[in-house]
Amino acid sequence: MKRILLTLLMMSLLFLGGCWDRTEINDLAIITGAAIDAADDNQIELSVQVFIPRALSAGRGSTSSGGNLTLVKSAKGASIADAIALLQTKIPRKIFWGHCEVFIFGEDMAKRGITEEMDFLVRHPQPRERAYMFVSKGKAAKTLELRPELERYSSEVIREMSDMHIGMLVTIIQLKEMLRGKSNAAALPLIDVMPPPNEAKELETAPYIMGTAVFRKGKMVGEINEKATRGVMWIRGEVERYTVTAKLKNVQGTVSLNPIHSDIKFIPSIRNGQWQMTIKAKTEGDVVQNGTNLDMSSPEMIKLVEKAFQQDIEDRIELALKQVQHEMKADIFDFATDFYREYPQEWKAAKNNWDDIFPNVKVITDIHAYVRRPGLVTLPGGIPEEEVREK
Repeated sequence: MKRILLTLLMMSLLFLGGCWDRTEINDLAIITGAAIDAADDNQIELSVQVFIPRALSAGRGSTSSGGNLTLVKSAKGASIADAIALLQTKIPRKIFWGHCEVFIFGEDMAKRGITEEMDFLVRHPQPRERAYMFVSKGKAAKTLELRPELERYSSEVIREMSDMHIGMLVTIIQLKEMLRGKSNAAALPLIDVMPPPNEAKELETAPYIMGTAVFRKGKMVGEINEKATRGVMWIRGEVERYTVTAKLKNVQGTVSLNPIHSDIKFIPSIRNGQWQMTIKAKTEGDVVQNGTNLDMSSPEMIKLVEKAFQQDIEDRIELALKQVQHEMKADIFDFATDFYREYPQEWKAAKNNWDDIFPNVKVITDIHAYVRRPGLVTLPGGIPEEEVREK
C-alpha cells in the first residue's frame, strides 16, 4: 500500500508546473500611457510612457532628488506590432501593457485611420479593455512628455479627467463596438496642451480635454468644441457632474444648476419614406448659484428658471446635431441601432445607404427640465415679481 501511495505521489509531481515561466517585476517595463502618431512612408510612430521604479523614494511615493517618475521611448514601424518589436530593442526590460490606462492617437494618425491599430489593441492579451482612448491636437507623443504639477505623470492627469466625466469617456471595448456598429461612426475625447505658466519650462504643464473628435468609417472627419460636446453627451445620456448656467429672458444675471438626474429615450419612426427620430429627455437639477434678482421661493420664478434650463439644453443639442449630423454626417448618436431594432426589414433594405439617409433624418426634441431644490432662499432687492411677469 505504501508503495502505491509513493508511486501516485511521484506521478503527481509531473503535473506541477511550478513557476518556470514567471517574470520578475524587476524585469518588466511598466507602460503607463501610449501615443500613436503618423510617420513618413505610411508608417506609425509608437511612443510609450515608462514608469521608473527607482524614482520613488522608499515608502513615500514621491520622487527622490526631484527626478521624473516616467520616461518616454519611441520607435517607428509599419504597424503597432512592428513598432513594439523595434521598441523592445531600446528597452532592457520586457514591455508590459497591463497597467497602460491611456492610449492617444495623434491628429494626423486619426485622420489617416485607426482601424488597423484598434485591431491590434483588441487582439493583444495585455492591454486593458477598459483603458481610455483619446485623440490629441498635433502630435500625441508630446502629451506623454509633459510634467504636470498635481499628478505624477501626464497620462494620470488625462485618466483622472475622464473619470470626472469632463468630456466623453470612451474605452477600448466601447471604441471597438462603435467602429463595428451599425452606424459605422465613433467619437473620442479630444485633448490639447495648456500653455505653461509664466516663467515655466515648456513641458511643465498638463493636458486638458477640449472637445470631441468625430470619426466616420474609422477616420477622423472633424471635431466639435466643448459646448457641442455637451449636446452630444445629452443625446447619449452621458451627462454627469456638470453645471448648466442659464440666462433668463429679460432678467439680468444667470442661474447655475447641477443636473442630478436625466432620462433619455429615442423613438424612431418611418412615415411616407421620411425617417424621423424623436428625442425625449427629462432632467432634474439643483440651483447652486442665483446671480439674478429673482426670489427662488416663488413657483413662478422657478418656472422661469426651468424654461431657461430647458432652452440651454435644447440649444446644445441643436448645435451638436447641426455640426455632427448635417456637416460631418457621422452617426455618433447611434440612431442606426434604434432604427434596426424598431424597423428591421426597412433597415435591411436601407443599411447600405445609411450615410445618405442619416443627414436627412428629421430630429424632434422633447425636453422637460425641472428644478427640484432651489437652495437657500434669499429675498431679492431688485426686480419685483410683478414686473418680471409683465415682461
